[in-house]
Amino acid sequence: MKHFINLKDIPSKDLRKIIVDAKQRKKQRKKLNILEPDKGSPLKGKMLVQMFEKASSRTRISFYLAIKQLGGGTLTLRSNELHLGQGGETIADTAKILSTYGDGFMLRTDDDKKIDDFQKHLTIPIINGLSPSSHPTQVLSDIFTVEEIKKKPISKLKICWIGDSNNVLDSLIAASVKFSFRLSIGCPKKFAPSNKVKDWVSKNKKKIFIYHDPKKAALDADVIFSDKVISLNDKVNKKRKKRHFQKFKIKKEIFNYAKKNCIFLHCLPRGDEVEEDVFLGKNSHVWQQALNRVHVQKSILLYCFGKLR
Repeated sequence: MKHFINLKDIPSKDLRKIIVDAKQRKKQRKKLNILEPDKGSPLKGKMLVQMFEKASSRTRISFYLAIKQLGGGTLTLRSNELHLGQGGETIADTAKILSTYGDGFMLRTDDDKKIDDFQKHLTIPIINGLSPSSHPTQVLSDIFTVEEIKKKPISKLKICWIGDSNNVLDSLIAASVKFSFRLSIGCPKKFAPSNKVKDWVSKNKKKIFIYHDPKKAALDADVIFSDKVISLNDKVNKKRKKRHFQKFKIKKEIFNYAKKNCIFLHCLPRGDEVEEDVFLGKNSHVWQQALNRVHVQKSILLYCFGKLR
C-alpha cells in the first residue's frame, strides 16, 4: 500500500514508472469505449471512495472513469453529507469506517492537515486530489502530456510558468526537481513562490528561475503553463490582485519569445489570465491535457494498490 499525497515525497523512479504505465495503457485503449474495462480488469472488485470539500469537474470525472476502466467502482461523497462534517465525528473514526468500506480514498480538500490526519488513521491508500499546497495528480498528468506531444523526456525541455504561485505551481516545482527539468517562473514579486518551497529546492541541490517579467520567463520555452489567477476560494482583494497580474496576461505576443513550436497548457478552469486566441489557438493543447488525467490516474491507482506493472 502506497499513498499519493505530494510529488516531493515520491521517489523519481516510481513517478517515472507511473508515466510509462500510463503511456502503455493509453495505447491499449484505442479501440475501447469509455466504460469498457482494460484487459484483465486489474482492479476488479475494488472500491475507491472520493470525498470533495472543494468544487471539482475534471478530478471528479477522471477518477470515476479511471477506476471504472480498471474494473473497479467508486462512491463519491461530500464532507457535509457525513458525520465528519455535520455531527462532529473525528477524522480517526471516519478513517476507520472508510478503511472498512473502501479499498482506497481520494480527498480533495482545503486543509493540508486533514490529509495528514487521514493518512495517520487510514489502513487503505489515500490520494491527494487537491490541497492548498499540492495538486500532484494534475501535474504528473501534465508531464505525461508534455512528453506525449514533444516526444522526448521532459528533462530535455524548458518549461515556463506564468501566473500565481499556487498549489499547481508548488507541485510543478516539485516535479522540476524529481524529473530534472529547467523551470522558469514569471510572476509579480508579491506572488513569488514561498521561501519554504525555495528552500526545499535548494536542499535538493536544484534551482528554479524566477522572473518578474513574463517575457524573460518565456524566453526559449518549449512549454508555457498557466492557471487561474483568481481561484474560487481566494480570500484576497480580488481587484487588487488582478491589477498585479495585468502585465502577466498570456497573449499571442508572448510566444514570440518562446521556441517556435512552444505549446500552451492550462489545468482549468480558465479565467481572464489568458486571451481567447491563445487558449483556443494552435499552440494550445488544453483538451488533450484534460483527457490525459484519466490515463495517468489509472496508473496512480495501480501504484497505490500495489499493482503497477
